[in-house]
Amino acid sequence: MSFEIFISQFFGGLSVAMLLFLVASGLTLIFGVAKVFNFAHGSFYMIGAYFSYQAIALFDNFWIGAVVAALGAGLVGMLLEICFIRRIVGREEEGAFQILLTYAFILILDDAVKFIWGPAYKTISKPESLAGSMEFGTVTIPTYNMFIILLGLVIVVSAWYVLSRTKTGKIIQAASTDTQMVGMLGVNVSLVMSLVFGVATAMGGLAGAMAAPLRTIAPGTGVEVIIDSLIVVVIGGLGNFWGALFAALLIGEVNAFGILWMPQWASLLSFAVMIVVLIFKPKGLFSREKGRKKI
Repeated sequence: MSFEIFISQFFGGLSVAMLLFLVASGLTLIFGVAKVFNFAHGSFYMIGAYFSYQAIALFDNFWIGAVVAALGAGLVGMLLEICFIRRIVGREEEGAFQILLTYAFILILDDAVKFIWGPAYKTISKPESLAGSMEFGTVTIPTYNMFIILLGLVIVVSAWYVLSRTKTGKIIQAASTDTQMVGMLGVNVSLVMSLVFGVATAMGGLAGAMAAPLRTIAPGTGVEVIIDSLIVVVIGGLGNFWGALFAALLIGEVNAFGILWMPQWASLLSFAVMIVVLIFKPKGLFSREKGRKKI
């Protein structure tokens, strides 16, 4: 393999990893704080892409579309948490209810986008300012891919700062450990959970908007995304934010180089990595066998 091809594949895998991280981090944030396994999280990626498509059609501005995608997905996520998910938390057989309810969300949201936008594929063009490419010697990298990588890094740093350096982050950390104690200290736990759902689903919606110029927009895309996200969450460790980042980088690069080296097995490589990890670390690479769960 030439150096140029190696660098090109590396940055391609890195851009895919950052998009995957945006989705998976929201999924792991919900599980880490609310202990809710949101099987429908990939659907917020899908509706984010559709919200972006509609906003761009109305305002002819990619960045407005991205903002609308994040806000729209976040508001839908908060609405579903307040109206439905909150009602099953704490019940007997809660895990089964969570899976059934969130799976129902997948079916409902898929039919909703078909009803509103139709079953035909939609496409979004890259913003003109990011439509070109960057030259690094003999290596050419699309400018849009570099933007996604930088956006992912900004979100990682922002998340680290909020979770570890702000009062809000400390409340979230505490709520992920003992919601009853946090409530006894005067914190509105229900509001915290709703905000966590909102932020997490907004990240999924933003990922959908950012991925739309690279992929087609169609009903059912959330199912494919949630499978990849679940692999990332399982490898990193359920509820571990930084584990999700590492696992997303790992899966992104494995897929990027796997397509190049073993194209006939590329679709199985993510599962193979997950199986190997679970053999040696059944709870994920960054899980903690004892002690508090850390997001």
